Amino acid sequence: MHLNITNMKLSRLKKIDLRKAWAHEALDFTNWLAQPENLELLSEEIGVEMQLIQTEASVGNFNVDVLAEEENTGRKIIIENQLETTDHDHLGKIITYASGYDAEIIIWIVKDVREEHKQAIDWLNEHTDAKINFFAIKMELWQIGDSSVAPKFQTISEPNEWAKVIKMTNQGQSLSDTKQLQLKFWNSFNDYADKIKTAFRTRKALPQHWYNISVGSSEAHIAMTANSRSEEIACEFYIKESKELFEALFEQKDEIEKGVGAKLEWMYLEGRRASRIKLTRNGDISDENKWEEYFEWLVEKVGVFHKVFGSMLKKLN
Repeated sequence: MHLNITNMKLSRLKKIDLRKAWAHEALDFTNWLAQPENLELLSEEIGVEMQLIQTEASVGNFNVDVLAEEENTGRKIIIENQLETTDHDHLGKIITYASGYDAEIIIWIVKDVREEHKQAIDWLNEHTDAKINFFAIKMELWQIGDSSVAPKFQTISEPNEWAKVIKMTNQGQSLSDTKQLQLKFWNSFNDYADKIKTAFRTRKALPQHWYNISVGSSEAHIAMTANSRSEEIACEFYIKESKELFEALFEQKDEIEKGVGAKLEWMYLEGRRASRIKLTRNGDISDENKWEEYFEWLVEKVGVFHKVFGSMLKKLN
């Protein structure tokens, strides 16, 4: 349906000074950002799902504003806030904090980015290995008429995973043809998911055989896998460390399999912390002509797993 705006009174967007909302970076903005719903806004902008570990975490004589971790991998994330235009002092700080916590995801949130600092972040992304990711994020506040003020994160500089992989290959580093294929497969999956507007958020594609999706629990997540050796693709419910959760779910095995509509492989994994509940099908990802078929299957199963296991987790809690 199209709106007829010919005679409609339109409001104007107004940009609000950040200091009107957050007078103090540490006491106001950092505490606001640390709230789960606000970290989620940042997660949606950069495609990395994160969980707070600590605010004002110490690194020697300094404190990083926000220390977090990627929800499904545990990769360390540091966030430095600067409600002013970028400067050399804060650029040095983010590098110091990243080394202090061995962080792989480094986020610099600012009022505005000087061109020389954008070039510096771009340079760091181009000259570090594929594990390290720098983001420069511009923070804005907007208002329409007398409406509530709305925050907006805008990515100014971000890593280019594919460029890093090609660079590593050209330099003869240990990135195999299989890793390149995996990265291309998941990048294409992201394009497909964006095109059909999936209910779940996509994340940065990486050269690995798995791709994780949050299910709203720190104990477990949904994982899509593409195994080129066995020529299989799979959707699984991956439980990180709780054998008790696996056993509780196994007691509901019949109900879960009825909800999924298929028999599942229940993998206790004796002697290991993790457990898996898996649904597998044939799938050779070297055949790019079949990719859309595989993407369709994966999206469907992720939706089913999210519904079935998500409701089961609520029931068990």
